[in-house]
Parts: sequence; structure tokens; C-alpha cells
Amino acid sequence: MKTLKITVLLCLVTLLSFAEISSKEKSALIALYNSTNGKSWHTTWNINTEVNTWHGVVVENDQVTELNLEFNNLQGTLPEALGDLIYLKKINFFRNEITGHIPNAIGNLTQVKDINMAFNKLEGQLPKSITNLASLVSLKLFMNKLNGAIPSTIDQLSSLKVLELYNNELSGELPSALMSLKNLKELLLSSNRFIGKLPTNISNLKSLKVLSLFDNNLIGTIPSAIGSLVNLEELVLSNNAFYGDLPNELANLTNLKILLIGNNAFKGDLATLQKSLPNMVQFDFVNTDSRGTIVTLDSDD
Repeated sequence: MKTLKITVLLCLVTLLSFAEISSKEKSALIALYNSTNGKSWHTTWNINTEVNTWHGVVVENDQVTELNLEFNNLQGTLPEALGDLIYLKKINFFRNEITGHIPNAIGNLTQVKDINMAFNKLEGQLPKSITNLASLVSLKLFMNKLNGAIPSTIDQLSSLKVLELYNNELSGELPSALMSLKNLKELLLSSNRFIGKLPTNISNLKSLKVLSLFDNNLIGTIPSAIGSLVNLEELVLSNNAFYGDLPNELANLTNLKILLIGNNAFKGDLATLQKSLPNMVQFDFVNTDSRGTIVTLDSDD
């Protein structure tokens, strides 16, 4: 009898040690597998085995906390069921062939800190629900086909440090709310279709180290408030319709290593500016008068 009790106890311990994730989470993973042609992934899943053995799936305390499926030939769309993986802290779908929209249900993933869906074929607008992700630290969606405006509630992502949206088809003005993300260190919005002026409250981004707005349709003068971004190491404004004198406050950016302002209509002694920035490694101001006749029709407020 004693031996039987010990055997039963050991069986219970074993079952507890290999307890499965919830059926809802497993169903969400299978929905992802089916909607992205899982049988053709470079490293596929055997969905008849334990979930914690599936490639790229990290399980902690019987909860799915990470999906690391970069470079894995995911083809198809992301299912709304992705929002059922509510314990996710990291999503990495970098360099796949994912099409369609980012599901609205992504707003359910309130514990997620890192999302990388760059280098896919995602389209449509950024869902407003994405601004529910108050724990989000890094959002990388570059090299897709996303369009529309940045959500006006972007300031709800108060933990965000990295925002990389370059090489999409995003448009509209840069929302003032974007300048409320005081923890941002990298803001990369190049090669989109943004219009309008740089908001003067850009001075709020005191932690910013990289600001890249290359190849948009931004216009106007550079606000003197940019001189408050004393931690900036890279400032890329090339290929826009900026004009006028650069503010003297740019000389405050003594940590700048890269300053690219070519193909605008700036004027003044730009070479002298270079001398005032001691850590400069790369400075480009070529063809800064190419759009001057047009852009000076616009006046500052």
C-alpha cells in the first residue's frame, strides 16, 4: 500500500510538472499556425506534441510569454485569436511574408513589451487598440505597407522607448501626442508620406538619441525647441521641404554624431554649424536649396 501511495504521488508530481497551457492559448497558437501556412514554415510545429516543444514558443508558469518566429516563412494573415495570448511579453515575426492587417485584438496583449513585425507585407492602418499596450517598450513595424495616420492616442504608450515605422505609406501630420512619449530613445519615421511641421513640443523628448524623418513631405522651419534634445546622437531631416535658417539652439546638441539635412531649403553658414558640434562624424547639407521657391510660400504660425 505504501508503495502504491508513493507511485500515485510521483505520478501527480509528474502531471503537475508538465501541466499544459490553457486550451484558449493553445487554440490561438493553432489559429496562427493555420492562418500563416504552418506546414510550409522553415521550422514547423508538431501540434500533437507539448506546446513548450514548439519552435519559438516560450512557456513560463503554463503561460505563453514569447513567440519568436523570425525568418520562418510565415505566409498569410494574423488571426484575431492572437489577442487570446494575453500573457505574451514578446512577439518577433521579423522577416516573414505576413500580409493583411494587424488584428484589432492585439490591444488585448497588455503585458507585451516588445513587438517586431518588421519586413513583412502588412497593410492597412495601425489599429487604435495598439495604444492600449501601456507596457510596450519597443515597437518595430518598418518595411511594411502600413498606411493612414499615427493614432492620436499614441501618448498612451508611456513606456515606449523605441518606435520604428520607417519605409511604410503612413501619412498625415505628426500628432502632438507623439511628442509626449518622454521615454523615447529612438524615433524612426523615414520614407513615409508625413506632412506638416515639426511640433514645437518636440522639446518633451528629452531622452531621444535618434530622430530620423528622412524622405517625407514635412515643411516649415525647424523649431528652436529642438535644441532641448541634448541627448541626440543622430538627427536625419534630409529629403523634406524644410527651409530657412537653422536655429542657433542646434549648437546645444553637442552629442550629435550624425546630422543629415540635405535636399531641403536651409540657408546660412552651415559649415560653421559643423565646427560647433565637436563629436560630429557625418554631416550632409548638399542641395539644401532645391525646393526653396516652393516651400517659402508657407509661413510659420
